[in-house]
Amino acid sequence: MKNLKKQRRIQVIALATVALVLSTALIGYAMRDGINFFRAPTQILAEPPAPSEVFRIGGLVEEGSIVRGQGKTIRFSVTDGNGVVPVTYTGVLPDLFEENQGMVGTGSYINGVFEASEILAKHDETYMPAEVVDMLKQQGVYKGTEG
Repeated sequence: MKNLKKQRRIQVIALATVALVLSTALIGYAMRDGINFFRAPTQILAEPPAPSEVFRIGGLVEEGSIVRGQGKTIRFSVTDGNGVVPVTYTGVLPDLFEENQGMVGTGSYINGVFEASEILAKHDETYMPAEVVDMLKQQGVYKGTEG
């Protein structure tokens, strides 16, 4: 009787361990497409990612670089002070998108151009995404408002 309880307890622990490992693997598999890594223009130029990789780029919209093409296609450049990456985006830009302002874009780097599928800009005159602020501080370019 004692041996049967011990055996049942071991089976329950083994089954729980297998279920935990399987659920962790399934969660990781489901999340693999939802994870986008953040890169600065300097990092992209130093180690260009594969064209199939979706990631986020952040920096300042370079002054004088916004060119509106045919239809809804917009071309501009993103800089972090050291590197400049050309960007194309087809769609409607956020209202507060402008030159010398922070932005974050999601997309892929194909043939030397970042093809954005989504563009995010600051949501008021003082906001800049934390990732962009950190990256600009590392580059020594960030000019924040103190107070």
